[in-house]
Amino acid sequence: MTVTAAQALAGQLESLGVEYVFGTCGHTNIALLDALSRSRIHFVIARHEQAAAHAADGYARVSGKPGVLLLHVGPGMMNAVTGVATAALDSIPLVAISGDVPSYYAGRHPHQEINLHADASQTAIYRPFTKRTWHVHRAEDLPRFTERAFWTATSGRPGAVLVNVPMDIFSRPAPAGPAYPLPADAGRPGLPDDVAERIADLLLNAERPLIYIGGGLRDPAARAALAGLAEHLDIPIAHSLMAKGAVPDQHPLLLGMTGFWGLEVANGYAREADVVLAFGTRFAETDASSWHPGFTWRFPPSRLIQVDIDPAEIGRSYPVEIGAVADTALAVDAVARAISQARSAPVSRGNLRDTIRTARAGAFAAAREQGRGDAFPLRPQRILADLRDTLPADAVLVTDVGWNKNGVAQCYELPAEGRFITPGGASTMGFGPAAAVGIAIHDPERTVVALVGDGGMSAQWPALPMAVEQGLPVIFVVMNNRAHGTIADLETASFGSGYGCEFRDAGGRPYSPDFAALARACGADGYLIAAPDDLRTALGLALRRRRPAVLDVPMINEPVPTPGHWNITDIYRGVFDLPHFSATSSGG
Repeated sequence: MTVTAAQALAGQLESLGVEYVFGTCGHTNIALLDALSRSRIHFVIARHEQAAAHAADGYARVSGKPGVLLLHVGPGMMNAVTGVATAALDSIPLVAISGDVPSYYAGRHPHQEINLHADASQTAIYRPFTKRTWHVHRAEDLPRFTERAFWTATSGRPGAVLVNVPMDIFSRPAPAGPAYPLPADAGRPGLPDDVAERIADLLLNAERPLIYIGGGLRDPAARAALAGLAEHLDIPIAHSLMAKGAVPDQHPLLLGMTGFWGLEVANGYAREADVVLAFGTRFAETDASSWHPGFTWRFPPSRLIQVDIDPAEIGRSYPVEIGAVADTALAVDAVARAISQARSAPVSRGNLRDTIRTARAGAFAAAREQGRGDAFPLRPQRILADLRDTLPADAVLVTDVGWNKNGVAQCYELPAEGRFITPGGASTMGFGPAAAVGIAIHDPERTVVALVGDGGMSAQWPALPMAVEQGLPVIFVVMNNRAHGTIADLETASFGSGYGCEFRDAGGRPYSPDFAALARACGADGYLIAAPDDLRTALGLALRRRRPAVLDVPMINEPVPTPGHWNITDIYRGVFDLPHFSATSSGG
């Protein structure tokens, strides 16, 4: 029987283990949608392409499988740019498949073609942030390109890719040809023994060593091995925003997050470390206090050992003494073996653990104390405390940007069984609602909470009907301060007002939609928090009912404490020169 390229592609996606495809329909991709309807793959329809991309991203983060996104030509694939870029910058495997104009009309500007100054070049839009883009010219190329796309998205440093398919290709006969399975055994680059021994020697002879982990350390076994390595040498651990939860918050050697919104105990130890072993981190600006040596990292005099799967990250931000391109999981094992061979007896650094425990307990206690009051609207610390006390320990907390991201990463004591998921590289407002839906699709029995601001919920309202249609009990907690709060705080601190950042009605009064009423209009449960104790009550009810629910929580606009440094505050003070940077510390 003759099959079309779309039908063959649906079968190939099944063979690659795809269970869900996220996206929106359009006249260029309905041939593939029809083929998917006859497959075992479930299509998750979204009302906006950015929501579909974030949902595919969230699914990929928890499942370990690549998210698959189906898009329409022109405005469809352009609407998804932010979501695909968010996945790309956080090294999340995502395969985007876009329909395009008919191949024989390319460059004539048919309906919705992107063609102003270049002929039919919509793949160019994705090239700056994807690992690779493919444009299919022949039906016989589609299977090979698809296999290459999945391999590229998942191998090495994971990321996003694009396969662009003119709509007539989907409907052309699929020629008989070989199957293109993924490589059966994909080797990963390990850490050479001699390099592991040099790293072990530096750590063993350091007076104040530190292990620093980023979002690239994802393997659970490797995280456990890293904790064992740290315990053996009594070395404290600090982490980036993306790595919160990689080591349990309760671990006695965990300092916490570094950088602008990091904890002072983490920044202080980082400044004074003599040897830093870093795994899977790019030393992002906010994690590194804008690379200012007075606040977080000082390389030199600190000596940096940087291990990353991507050679482009080695030495990008700081000079490196030992740089190793390796899979972080294999590298952790290699260093742990080298250390155990060099020194079998555990190391003790006196009262280090007590110092860390006291500092961390003080930070968490201070946040809890700030949230004890019954002031209304609620303080953000009160919202976090109520969540921490009410949610099950294994809940997945998906944040957006603002207090819900920075405050949680800083002062929310995540249970060991819990999961923290946030947009790191792009810091995308609107990520949380739809990403939470993608996560719940993978694990519908687990409690998934989207903790978002009113700005983020407004930006991605289509996530709610998507949750309703999929029957997923996602709880959307809206921290509603009637503003883009973090930027309003920044503008107020710098210029004396939050103009353009605060939501107001035509009369100039603070304004917000009734998110609870909007939830009910979509077929979900809606709870408008009207008194301090209402939040815990509503959370408990939402957990018991197991339905999509929105909790609209009025909150005061309060800045997140900032123990570190962010260069933009210098700019707003009129400081434009950067004397603290040097040629040896600025990176490539």
